[in-house]
Amino acid sequence: MSFRVLYIDDDAAIARLVQKHMGRLGHDVAHAETAHDALELLKSGEFDAIVLDHYLRNTTGHEVLALMRETRVDLPVVYVTGSNEAQIAIEAIKAGAADYVIKTVSEDFLSLLTSAIEQSIANAQLRAAKERADEEIRLAKERAEALLAEVNHRVANSLALVASLLRLQISSARSEEVKAELAETQARITAIAGMHRSLYTSDDVSRVELDRYLGRLTAELSNSLSSAEKPMRLMLDADHISMSADKAVSVGMIVTELVTNAYKYAYASGENGDIRVHLKRLSEEEAMLRVEDDGIGMNPDDAPKGTGLGSRIVKSMASTLGDGLRYLEGQAGTVAEVPLKLDVTS
Repeated sequence: MSFRVLYIDDDAAIARLVQKHMGRLGHDVAHAETAHDALELLKSGEFDAIVLDHYLRNTTGHEVLALMRETRVDLPVVYVTGSNEAQIAIEAIKAGAADYVIKTVSEDFLSLLTSAIEQSIANAQLRAAKERADEEIRLAKERAEALLAEVNHRVANSLALVASLLRLQISSARSEEVKAELAETQARITAIAGMHRSLYTSDDVSRVELDRYLGRLTAELSNSLSSAEKPMRLMLDADHISMSADKAVSVGMIVTELVTNAYKYAYASGENGDIRVHLKRLSEEEAMLRVEDDGIGMNPDDAPKGTGLGSRIVKSMASTLGDGLRYLEGQAGTVAEVPLKLDVTS
């Protein structure tokens, strides 16, 4: 493989030696004696590498390196300096040179220079290939995230449509029991739809910000459950915690079921009452979800009211999030707690 090199040195004799040696190897070497001439050649031609001598007429290689940085010359530079000037070479490397060679009058200089040029070009090509690969990965990741966000958007819209159809069914149902069951189903679907909505509006399409998600969910629950005959004040106090999508939907379902149960059974008809949802971080790896009310309280050993489906949903999902559901005794009203194991991200 042949390549083209720009040799910057005010010693024309050395430049001719380098040109002949590199020419025999099939490479092309252009010579410039000054920084101005070098920049003009760089504008007019394409090069694979630059060889830069330290001592130039009225300037030094260090100054030329700085000038090339200013003009955004992005080529590997092999720095050439004298045998007793190692510190100069080190400073050149720090300034951006890819390698350096000690100038001597022996044949070793030409061989070492050729080797340094070849290695610098190979390293530059590897870096360029890595940058292209990194850019392709970044673009692919952006395309995948955009696609996933679109999928979550469509799922959320579809679930919202199902919830709307259920609302129509509720309004036309004659049985109060059927209405109640449909309302619970609608609330569950709304919880799942809210999770998908959180995913497509988040910067990270794989994780859900629970505080924002629960904020929207509790607002929707309050609007759908509360009525003039049985008003409800639903309050949320949530720390900023993110969680994977599969765990977040379980949290949303648990909150939906516990809030719905509290609304149905904690307070008598016409009685005002608060329901409070707390989400608190305990450590980097643990959090606590709590739903509480000031109502009549409950005995955890009592048989569940209604079909018992909500209780089974809560217990099943709580067991996947941590230590399961527990009810605190000796508290006014009902206090349900669900410990959460957080999936810590790096």
